[in-house]
Amino acid sequence: MAGEITRIALPGAAGRMGKMIRDLVAEKAEFEISALTEHKDHPLVGSTTDGVFLSADADVLGLGKGGVIVDFTHPEATLTHIEIARKTRTAMVIGTTGFTKEQEKALSRAAADTPIVYCANTSIGVTLLAQIVRQVAGQLGQDWDVEIVETHHNQKIDAPSGTALALGRAAADGRNANLDELRDSGRDGVTGQRRQGDIGFAVMRGGDVAGEHTVTFFGQQERIELTHRAGSRTIFARGALNAAAFASVNPPGLYSMEDVLA
Repeated sequence: MAGEITRIALPGAAGRMGKMIRDLVAEKAEFEISALTEHKDHPLVGSTTDGVFLSADADVLGLGKGGVIVDFTHPEATLTHIEIARKTRTAMVIGTTGFTKEQEKALSRAAADTPIVYCANTSIGVTLLAQIVRQVAGQLGQDWDVEIVETHHNQKIDAPSGTALALGRAAADGRNANLDELRDSGRDGVTGQRRQGDIGFAVMRGGDVAGEHTVTFFGQQERIELTHRAGSRTIFARGALNAAAFASVNPPGLYSMEDVLA
């Protein structure tokens, strides 16, 4: 309802994304931090951060109706938080990447009991880019080759990025195809001729790059390049709060950032 405050439960609260989300919440009267957690060996566990106790007990994340767990941790931790969200009917925003297909099924099961916004990238710009990629791929023929190049900081542990794969799925969707059947990653050595219709991925890691993604459609004597560059991770935190506000007032279901923007 209008005027109600969205209560945020934040695992990984002492990390980079956690701090950015806390800083943004401090500027917005429509949100408040209600629970903070970190892993049990973190030196700040047991202290008070922004007036909220930093706990190692994940169960404190279960805020119930009107509460939202905003999770940018890692797959194993997120799966634990999903069960807490499901049991307590706490909504959830998941920006964690690197899930296996089997792990993603747990998200779908939990979404039967509570609203979950699951997205590889909470940026509004990336969400719009995926929509454009889907449209362009649907209008161009199979003779246009699709290649996706992504760049991230040197601490990122999964590749290609979840965002790159989401953009690849958008291109495949535009062609009424399955990305798993078209994905071409990690070319090395004598790989042979490029197969028509494949969607290629290339990865760069270095420095402190927040995230850059370019989808290129290669035709004959022409090409189309669609690029998104993140100047700061703050854009992901801002989008996550938009998603949290959406999740807090919607019925159970598995949603995307496209649903949030719509």
